[in-house]
Amino acid sequence: MGSSAKYVLALDQGTTSSRAILFDHAGQICGMAQQGYAQSYPQPGWVEHDPEEIWQSQLAVARRVLLENAVSAAQIAAIGITNQRETTVLWDRATGEALAPAIVWQDRRTAPTCAALSAAGHAALFTERTGLVLDPYFSGTKLKWLLDHIPGARARAERGELAFGTVDSWLAWKFSNGRAHVSDPSNASRTLLFDIHRQCWDEELLALLDIPASLLPRIVDSSGVIAMADADWLGANIPLTGIAGDQQAATFGQVCLQPGMAKNTYGTGCFLLMNTGSQPIASQHRLLTTIGWKRAVDTTYLLEGSVFMGGATVQWLRDGLGMIQSAAEIEALAASVPDSGGVYLVPAHTGLGAPYWDPYARGALLGMTRGTNSAHIARAALDAIALQSAEVLLAMQQDAAHPLSELRVDGGAAGNDLLLQLQADILGVPVIRPRITETTALGAAYLAGLAVGFWSDEAELAALWQIERRFEPRLSAEQRAERMAGWQRAVQRTLNWAAVD
Repeated sequence: MGSSAKYVLALDQGTTSSRAILFDHAGQICGMAQQGYAQSYPQPGWVEHDPEEIWQSQLAVARRVLLENAVSAAQIAAIGITNQRETTVLWDRATGEALAPAIVWQDRRTAPTCAALSAAGHAALFTERTGLVLDPYFSGTKLKWLLDHIPGARARAERGELAFGTVDSWLAWKFSNGRAHVSDPSNASRTLLFDIHRQCWDEELLALLDIPASLLPRIVDSSGVIAMADADWLGANIPLTGIAGDQQAATFGQVCLQPGMAKNTYGTGCFLLMNTGSQPIASQHRLLTTIGWKRAVDTTYLLEGSVFMGGATVQWLRDGLGMIQSAAEIEALAASVPDSGGVYLVPAHTGLGAPYWDPYARGALLGMTRGTNSAHIARAALDAIALQSAEVLLAMQQDAAHPLSELRVDGGAAGNDLLLQLQADILGVPVIRPRITETTALGAAYLAGLAVGFWSDEAELAALWQIERRFEPRLSAEQRAERMAGWQRAVQRTLNWAAVD
């Protein structure tokens, strides 16, 4: 690492925006640039992005954060990439152009494929090898769909002309001018194609989905010298030394480095992850077993539960119902009533994630009376985010046999004090918000920085983590149980709603 290197550049490619953040040795943010990009919903249950727009927006913010903060490429020790996971890109190796829109993680079009594979008796094999459940959420069936629906794609893939990747692979390819077709174990473990025990692509699963192995990226460590970002893009060659899927990166950024430590990211969805150490733990509650990160010889495994509609629930109240003008308004509106007045909102708009995994569930608003108003619905929306998260965490503790002593939180909605108090109340453990809530980007920076000696070790990272606010639970065990029972009764009304007989 050059003596002039003062920063690590984290590229945070998210579901609705691309960001670039500069971090210094103290783990402090020294500059940030962000740019949104288009969301496409061509059919019910379909969600797509333009891969070229993903790349151009990510490049634009990387350039902007350097320009606006008068930072040269020579001052960047390393680049770390973190990304929306499971979103699937298929591109031409010769031209670097995508063959079709990216199929986003939220997309449900492959539900019939997953159902057919389950009916044929393959679900247990996928879970055993990958730690995942057979669900449209993951990349494998999305890739199969692209190969099935783009004329000639499978034949071209067989000839080695095409490349598949999740967004980390796409960005690494672009930044390296096509020299690096790579992914790390945290992203690969989200594809339904990767054996998390042997840590390699699985030939049997590839055969079941009719996916040629020639499409797949090379697996590299989450922290290590991975590729070189070409001088064409930022003005000098900069080593790319960190890659992790967004939720694993956030777990690393929250310094949840010991077994039993857990975090929840309140983003578009909510993602709860618990460190289970060096061994994968098979869930008895349909949670996911996933790779957190790999550094040299050490692999860290996590248990994960995904809530599809977290912050997206608030966005729906804003954009779909017009109840609020901005997402920030929900806290005051929800706080204007003492509780939800018996109203439950189950935001199963795109199905339900853990522990239900029901792609046919649909959203419902239950328990309304003539006295129900917008404040009660707003309160029910925040309750729903907290209740969904609590349900996942309770299952997680049972699987891991690790009692949860605290929950570290981050993501956009973690700025909502009422939500975090509701979360502490329903969980029965303290909820802790750190001073830096940009933990996804921070985790990518930490992984990249460790690889080049910008930070010396994990103990140094743990010392940088600081609490901003701690929320203590206020409900009794009986009150918590009553809230959870009401929630689960509401969820039952939504299950299998959209299934076709």
